[in-house]
Amino acid sequence: MTSSPGESVRPFRLAVAQSELDDLNARLDRTRWPRELPGAGWAYGVAADYLRDLARYWREEYDWRAAEARLNALPQFTTTIDGATLHFAHIRSPEADATPLIVTHGWPGSIVEFLDVVGPLTDPAAHGGDPTDAFHLVLPSLPGFGLSGPTEQPGWEPGRIADAWAELMSRLGYPRFGAQGGDWGAAVSRELGRAHPDRVIGVHLTLLPGAQASTEPTAEELAALGPEERERTLRSWDRWAAWSREGTGYAALQSTRPHTVAYGLTDSPVGQLAWIVEKFREWTDSTDTPEEAVDRDLMLTNVMLYWLTGTAGSSARIYYERAHATGRTAAPAEPSTAPTALAVFPAELQVPLRHRAERTENIVRWTEFDRGGHFAAMEEPDLLAGDVRAFFRQLREPQTG
Repeated sequence: MTSSPGESVRPFRLAVAQSELDDLNARLDRTRWPRELPGAGWAYGVAADYLRDLARYWREEYDWRAAEARLNALPQFTTTIDGATLHFAHIRSPEADATPLIVTHGWPGSIVEFLDVVGPLTDPAAHGGDPTDAFHLVLPSLPGFGLSGPTEQPGWEPGRIADAWAELMSRLGYPRFGAQGGDWGAAVSRELGRAHPDRVIGVHLTLLPGAQASTEPTAEELAALGPEERERTLRSWDRWAAWSREGTGYAALQSTRPHTVAYGLTDSPVGQLAWIVEKFREWTDSTDTPEEAVDRDLMLTNVMLYWLTGTAGSSARIYYERAHATGRTAAPAEPSTAPTALAVFPAELQVPLRHRAERTENIVRWTEFDRGGHFAAMEEPDLLAGDVRAFFRQLREPQTG
């Protein structure tokens, strides 16, 4: 993929019409609530009492204009790459020689996930850190997601997205850069480092697809491991088996019938809310409600980006495209040579195994935390920002001895 004359990066500013907010409120007022099985709680899905209260808060107390202003405090842009209009925030550090870093979200996330790490990463000196650890941040919205959607073409899977990100960084004047991501952002970031090793300084991940125990470990496999990795392998298998039994319904639907799902989610704000909030409860380091782990207003702002843009269906298509991929993405990928760090948060969906990760990645940093989950940048922004800074510092200052 190469640039051509006339390709441009255009300033962007969020300005949601009041009529859109009035329509949302009217729909919330007219919600048709299903009858709940008494005592069901969260066992059958989102708890009715919780969702009713959250919807009431959304309608009566949540302030979209405040959220819009916070997003607009970030310099935002759009550009067209490979036929898709892509939205991104580009926050340059006050440190001129900062490291360029592209950070990618997943589903059901957005750039809202990263609002609390922008300051610590772009201006560490203002947050008690070392100015040499600063980054010029690029925060793109995945094709088909929120302000990068809906897409008009099929085929936007992680390999194609990684190539688009490489082109985006070229347009911004960054010949060399780092990559960071979790969820689908991990798949994209990993592929970016694998396919463009001459340009990617290092890849920092909070999830590594395929590094978990996806089959029950054999006695021979366990015997070859040390005590800690053996215990981790058993825990990884237990987590994966439980998720496979109870947690894959959303993925099955989005991998096979994303447009059918989209009709309900695009028409009903409470439907869209439930579809996303369930994952914030199940995938975070929480036991009762997601607000134990993430800020309620930030979670609703994330939902708003899906609702206002009508991208429930186009964002779900990334599952379909991966499941039906051919060529480069469908074939087993070659190992990545890019220096890679994995930050392991205990409530993450997939417990990674180092001995498996090292089969496909050039692992140079492995950090395990005692708290946090799938939405690490929202749950534990200080831990994540600190590990990202430490990883790229490690790459700048090769270890001796």
